[in-house]
Amino acid sequence: MQLNIEFGGKLFTASGEPEVDLSIPIAEQGGASAWYVDNMKVDVVRSNGFLGSVAEGGGVNFRNVTFNPHGNGTHTECLGHISPEAHSVEAVAIPSVLPCLLVSIKPEQIDGDEIITLAQMQTVCDHHWSNNHQLPPAIIVRTLPHDAGKTSRNWSNTNPAYFTSEVATWLADMKVNHWLIDLPSVDRESDGGALAAHHAYWRYPENPRHNATITEFIYAPESLQDGIHLLNLQTAPFDLDATPSRPVVIPCRQ
Repeated sequence: MQLNIEFGGKLFTASGEPEVDLSIPIAEQGGASAWYVDNMKVDVVRSNGFLGSVAEGGGVNFRNVTFNPHGNGTHTECLGHISPEAHSVEAVAIPSVLPCLLVSIKPEQIDGDEIITLAQMQTVCDHHWSNNHQLPPAIIVRTLPHDAGKTSRNWSNTNPAYFTSEVATWLADMKVNHWLIDLPSVDRESDGGALAAHHAYWRYPENPRHNATITEFIYAPESLQDGIHLLNLQTAPFDLDATPSRPVVIPCRQ
């Protein structure tokens, strides 16, 4: 069966190549982490004679798991991340298949930081997309240089690359609802709690974008070329501001 979706005057046609999973697993050992949180912790349940470990003689494996969705592995977050009132990713309406644009960008060196600027974003998007009024509903940003170490790096206290708030404002203006990045945050690691890009993208508190998400800690392999694709953004049904997720790209003919 051929999968076709028309958007913005372009036809997104699946190429038939294998789908590409962009998620980084949450793991006890290894796995990407940030914000000074520990790796996922798994504890065997032992209670009133019950033993939740087959290896230790129990009938089933039954474990408690502790992790932080913002600091461990690929996750998708909503405006509840920056609002005093509760908002859940579970309430965000995410279509099962979305047209998306994948772009690769090398951040600029500015005052000792690595920053992705509006001029860079507009240049790479214009190269693959001709509509000046609206981008596809999802955009995936792969930062350069690109290496497999992104899947296991502890990003805490490393001052990773980040985006200017002008980029975030422009993406919102261009009707992007799902912004995926291979970094721990769209904002600077240490910014005094401003989270300027988060606020600009979600237009919070002035005009909140309830159906917009940000997905962090993805990994887009080099085999997946820049350009238009289709995206299946799968989120775990946690009633939280952020949840583990599995973005899957369906490659399209370029």
